[in-house]
Amino acid sequence: MKMTTRLRELMAEGKTLFVPGCYNALSGRILNSVGFPAIYMSGYGTSLSLLGMPDVGLTTMNEMHLNARAIANATDVPVIADSDTGYGNAINVIRTVKEYIQTGVAAIHIEDQVAPKRCGHVAGRQVIPIEEACGKYKAADFARNEVDPDFVVIARTDARGAHGGTLDDAIHRANAYLAAGADVAFVEGPVDVDEVRRVCTEVEGPVMYNMTGISPRFSQEEMQDLGIAITIAPGAVLRATMLAVYDLAIEMKTDGPLAEKAFAEQFADHPMGDFHTFAGFDQIMAWEKQFMGEEELSKYRDSVGHQPKAAE
Repeated sequence: MKMTTRLRELMAEGKTLFVPGCYNALSGRILNSVGFPAIYMSGYGTSLSLLGMPDVGLTTMNEMHLNARAIANATDVPVIADSDTGYGNAINVIRTVKEYIQTGVAAIHIEDQVAPKRCGHVAGRQVIPIEEACGKYKAADFARNEVDPDFVVIARTDARGAHGGTLDDAIHRANAYLAAGADVAFVEGPVDVDEVRRVCTEVEGPVMYNMTGISPRFSQEEMQDLGIAITIAPGAVLRATMLAVYDLAIEMKTDGPLAEKAFAEQFADHPMGDFHTFAGFDQIMAWEKQFMGEEELSKYRDSVGHQPKAAE
């Protein structure tokens, strides 16, 4: 089954789809292995992990597109990907949508910010005129219908937190974008429960919610009661990585090689501890046996290091 079709099936179940964020293929594979039904590619996570830079429109379409492809190819669940502003006007959006479909992701969101954009939970955002934005979502709908009608187009508006913006403007824009052809409306940056409730009540279609930054956090039951279709949690995995790497680095700086030794012993007992197997060396050996013959496996005999196991 196509991942686009699978995502639509998940959305049709009527249960709030909770989608954690990843920032590269490795973090995507880990989330996939835990059993989440879908995962999200964070634009902020892509920018910070790939470039070491903030989410202010510095990543190009090629960089975002390649990261999306790597994540989609490394996982077997639908991936929802950030595609910033669509990287230009409505004509650019046509190419953007077609390129992202080719990566294997199931959905993208396109925002109505002025380029260069910035993270939806920092100050200084500006939005383009609503007529221009509607043209971009019409173009996105046109492009996906030419290639894969099941591909999900999510329209994100930053009007709530933009310079001079209001929640009323954001809701009005969300409804206009749904009418223009988007499947899901993503109102970025509501600041309290009442604002989230208004979005879910007044937006005339499925709502995606970003549970990060200053926006309130909800339980699964609370999200269901509010009527949220999809909730993303884009930054937790990236922050967990930053925390773990920083803490280990401090220990190694203080204790030197003994800190690495202690970490290796602790990691060995973790579910991810056999990371060679997680990486897929067993699968490589099985493919060697299947496509290259038994003789190819002779190279493993008397060889020092991790010994994979070929599938029977």
